This record gives sequence, structure tokens and C-alpha cells, in this order.
Amino acid sequence: MVSLQFYNESDFAGVNYTLDHIQAAYTSTAALALNRISERDTGLEFAVTVFSNENPAGFFTLDFGDDKLDATGNPDSVLLRSLSVNPEFQGKGVGRRIMLQVDGFIRENFKDCNEIVLAVNHDNSSAYELYLKAGYHNEGRTKTGRNGLQYLMYKKL
Repeated sequence: MVSLQFYNESDFAGVNYTLDHIQAAYTSTAALALNRISERDTGLEFAVTVFSNENPAGFFTLDFGDDKLDATGNPDSVLLRSLSVNPEFQGKGVGRRIMLQVDGFIRENFKDCNEIVLAVNHDNSSAYELYLKAGYHNEGRTKTGRNGLQYLMYKKL
């Protein structure tokens, strides 16, 4: 069973996993994302821990700041970023279950939010396919990220 909960400092040991060099090119680690949140200190980005059978298995953030405006003009949207799954839990459907549950998590905790946006690297075909299957749309909008071209995707809630 996969569940999503707001990050708690006691989760750090479980989300402080190492990604291989390919995955690390596409997403940031939980430590880097938490550092970004701390440095910005806007109160607009929220860390989320993914649990599989009560064990920390993944991590992502929900960013309500201006970075989302690269992908949408909608002020009531959120940018899903820094998504990763602990390598020990990969290949077990955790990523798919995250994408199935994130909509409800956002609806429950952020009532005014009506759209999720994300950027996925052009070369990260497995993540791109996962997002398409989860109902995200690509209308051909792109941006250049730290490791090349990224597709800007969205899903209306």
C-alpha cells in the first residue's frame, strides 16, 4: 500500500537515498529539494514523503511559487517537482501509485488548486510515459532545464 504524507524530519533517513547517475540527471535528491525549500523560505513549497507499507519509499515537492508559471498562466496551479522513488522500491509500481494518489492529496490539502504542472526531461521516456498514463497532457510546450530539453505537462483537477 502506498500513501502520501507531508514530510516530517523523522522521514529524512528514509528519503535520503542515492539515485544512480542517470536518475540523478533528471531529478534532485530529497536533501537538495529540502535545502531549496529552506533557502527560499517562501512558505509556498511543501515536501511530501511517499510511504510503501509504512516505509519511506519516495519523495516529491509541491511548489506553489512562481516557477510554475513556466508551464501555465494559472495562478491556482501547483508545480510537482523533485519526484523520485527509492531504488529499493523501484519496479514495484510505486511511481504509478504516487501518480494515482497525488490528485486526491492535492484536492484534500489545497482546496483552491485546480491544476498540476510538471517538467519532464525529453530523454526520460519512462517518466514521460508514466505521466501520460496518469492523465497528464503535453501540448508541445518545452523549456530548457539543467540537463536539456524538458516537456511541460499539465493535468486539470
